[in-house]
Order: sequence, then C-alpha cells, then structure tokens
Amino acid sequence: MSDGGGGPRQAGFLAVDSGGSGLRAVVGVPGREPSAPLESRKPVRTGERGIDPGHLLEQLLPMARALAGSYGLGQVTTAVVGAAGLASLGDALRAELPGALARELGVRTVALAADAVTAYVGALGPHPGAVVAAGTGLIATGTDLTRWRRADGWGHLLGDCGGGAWIGRAGLEAALRAFDGRDGGSAALRAAAEDRFGPLPGLPGQLYPRTDRPAVLASFAPCVADRAGAGDPVATAILRTAARHMAESAAAVCPADGEPLVARTGGLFKLGDPLLVPLAGELARLLPQARQVPAEGDPLHGAVRVASDLVTGRLTLPGDEKLLSVVHTKLVHTKGD
Repeated sequence: MSDGGGGPRQAGFLAVDSGGSGLRAVVGVPGREPSAPLESRKPVRTGERGIDPGHLLEQLLPMARALAGSYGLGQVTTAVVGAAGLASLGDALRAELPGALARELGVRTVALAADAVTAYVGALGPHPGAVVAAGTGLIATGTDLTRWRRADGWGHLLGDCGGGAWIGRAGLEAALRAFDGRDGGSAALRAAAEDRFGPLPGLPGQLYPRTDRPAVLASFAPCVADRAGAGDPVATAILRTAARHMAESAAAVCPADGEPLVARTGGLFKLGDPLLVPLAGELARLLPQARQVPAEGDPLHGAVRVASDLVTGRLTLPGDEKLLSVVHTKLVHTKGD
C-alpha cells in the first residue's frame, strides 16, 4: 500500500499482540487506519529465561519489514508489544527487545505491555475502570489512571476462576460425578463428555499427559453452555458460579470512586446468554458504581492505541515495571551511515 498520495514515506509505529495462539502485528501512523494484520500461528516460546526474545524476533522482524513496505512507512520509530506472560516471564524480553528493535528496524521508543493491559486499552481506552479478559484463562485488570491493579490470572492450577478451563473442568467433574453416582452429577454433561472424549474411564489418560491441558479443559466449556441453555441445572449453576468469580475479580481491581467503566473481552464470552446474563447481574450487584459498556476493541487494537498515543505524546496511562514500561533508545550510527 502506498502512502495514499505519492508523498514522502512517513515514520510510524509497529503494534504487536503476542498471545497463546500466536503473534499478530500491524503498522500505522496516527490519524490513519493501520494496516491489515499479519500473523503467525506459532506462540512465542517460553523457557528457563521466560519469554524467548529470539523466537519473538524471528517471527516479528520479517512481518514488520513486510508491513512497513506495503504500508509506505519510511521508518518504524515506535513499537508497542503486548505479550502474554510479560508480568512474570518478561525479564529477558525487557532486557533485549528494545535494543534489538533499535538495531534491526531503527525503533527509538519501545513499550512493553502485559496482554491484560493491551486488552484493557483495547476495550476501554484511557478511562478509569475494570476489564475482565476471559479465554482459556481469566484475568481482571483495572486502573484509576494513577496505577494498575490485577486480579487472578494465576493459571489453571491455582486460579483463572471462571475462565474456560475452569468451566470445562467443572463440567467434566459433574460428568464424572454422574458416572460414579455421586451427588452433584449431571447426566446431560456425562453424555456430552462421552460424545467428546469417549468412555469416561479413559479421560484421565487422555488429559493428564497433555502439555495443553488448559486448552483441552476449555474445549468442554461450550458443551457446558449448550447444556445450560437447554435447562440443565448443574450446567446452569456452573456458569452462574463462573460469572460470580469474574465479577469478584472485576470488583477487586475496579476504582471505588467516580463512575468507572467495566467491560469484558475475550473469546469465552461467545458462550452467550447462559454466561452473559448472570455476569451482568453479578457485575451490577458487586459494582453498582460502574457502568457496563461493550468492549471497543481487542488487545491488538489496544496496542495500536498505546502506539498512537506514544507517537503523539498523549499517553496518559500509568507506567508499571511489570505491566507497562516504555524504553527510549538512542540510535548509534556507524561511520558512513
């Protein structure tokens, strides 16, 4: 894509969303629609050093160069990278990515953000409030524009209460209770589990050796929603409890003063009314001061917003060492440049 009028090629930004399903990137300039995204289906690896900067760059640099060329950018001066796991696994990324982007692309300003922050900004922009982001896992993020707060996001073994893996696990437990003849079982969920996984005595052998156990558990969440929609009381109770957990996380991070906004974002909410109706009620009960609004965009949209505000000097979001940090790099020109 040209710059639209044959004029000089502009300097602009690179915005990135790195999550559990892969990496997406766009480029743009403030006041103009960003490019269409390019994406990789390979999630960035994590290892002993946390998120692997080399693997991220291996995927991102060719995408960035291709995007800049087709969009008509003369230079990428600002980059915003929203990454899953940044708060706890991002030390190597924070140490190496700004310098690498400066060397390879000429980037002078790099913002590294937790994906919960880019989800927040995509949903609400620079407004006080709280956002519940729910997919396989679940995390709530809030800010009063002076500091960030987060609740849950502790993973499927320790938390992520109300997320897709949590719902799926609760549904499978109800199926196994029905199989055993214990209280709290659901014949409808037992049938759904057998349709999906086969005979239930084989379920532990299917599940426990898998490295993607959270995703396998979450894959059963739509079955729970289907049975709840059909009136199964156990499935309905599971989703009502999930909604309560979500609202409790939102209440833990939402500003108590003023009129904050609260929104939800993430693929789990495609489960529809069996989850959305009780969630709206729980949010109204626990956050009567907050106004529920639809999310304006997704985490990539949030990265674009942060990048545009950085370029124009209008970024008002609070910084945080783990959740949102901005690094300015002085470019070093070699002789003859």
